Order: sequence, then C-alpha cells, then structure tokens
Amino acid sequence: MDANWHLDPQLAEDTHPLASFELSDLRLMDDANYPWLVLVPRVAGARELIDLPGEARLRLMHEIDHAARVLKQVHAPYKLNVAALGNMVEQLHVHLIARDRSDPAWPAPVWGRVARRPYSPEQLAETARRLQAALAAG
Repeated sequence: MDANWHLDPQLAEDTHPLASFELSDLRLMDDANYPWLVLVPRVAGARELIDLPGEARLRLMHEIDHAARVLKQVHAPYKLNVAALGNMVEQLHVHLIARDRSDPAWPAPVWGRVARRPYSPEQLAETARRLQAALAAG
C-alpha cells in the first residue's frame, strides 16, 4: 500500500469495507436501493485511470472483473454498470452497480433519482456475508 494514501472522507462515510485486493479496497455503498460496490485503488494522488502505472491499470481491470463477477453471481442483475466518474469525489474509485429493470432509477443513472436508503444493520450484515462468501469462493 502507498504510505501516503488515505481513503477520501466522503467514500469512508458512504461505504462499508468488504475486502482488500492486491491494489484496491472493495467497499459496499450504503444504499440498499441497489447492489453497489466501489473499488478504491490504494494509490496516493490518483484521480484518473491514466494516473495509474501500466501494471496497476491492468491489476485494477482484473479486480473490477473479479468484483463484477461476484456482484453478478450474488445478485443476478439485468445489467452491470461500471464507471469511474469522480465528479464529486476526486479520488480514483470505480463504481460497480447491479441494475434491474425494477430498480427505482431504471433505466436512468442511479445518482440523484431517489433518496439513498441506508442498509439496516441486519441487511448490511447479510449483504456483506453473501458478497464475502462469493469473494472467498472465487
């Protein structure tokens, strides 16, 4: 891990830790409206994908692939959205959102459509357990 790296306070507030990969921390967005993961590479100062050295970019792509497959396995979505926007939080992070035609924002983007619905403690524990079990298995 980069000694100068720290998690952006907004990401820390909005997400829960799930796992640490070789390059990135995998976190669960605290919004029960959508199965939503966030990968945050532990590279100080990285704002864009192109800020990562070549090997780190490839590693991140493998970690995105792994997390996306777990999300698909656990939630069986109609569509997976993968995006690195960074308009509100500049620290490089990648959103992986499982979308269904019945979700509250479909087919529009999830941002700003409906109020965030934080997980209850029970929902959070069960969601994290299922995702961590799938991560460990694959």
